[in-house]
Amino acid sequence: MSDLKSKFEAAVANSKNLSERPDNATLLKIYALYKQATSGDNGEKKPGFTDMVGRAKWDAWNGLKGTDAKDAMQQYIDLIESLS
Repeated sequence: MSDLKSKFEAAVANSKNLSERPDNATLLKIYALYKQATSGDNGEKKPGFTDMVGRAKWDAWNGLKGTDAKDAMQQYIDLIESLS
């Protein structure tokens, strides 16, 4: 697990230095995988209709409900590597 964790932390650092900004759908996937890997299943209250960004982020994270933290870390690593 510690090897996966160190790879995950490296991918998080690399995500801040991507050559070009990913599209919004990819950014939501990055956010959701990060939250699932670090916080587990979404237990937060769904934002209201006026908070469209918060709602999109909540929906993306909630879509990963039940995904194991290790699986989310690996998916995050793979996604960042594919964008680098």
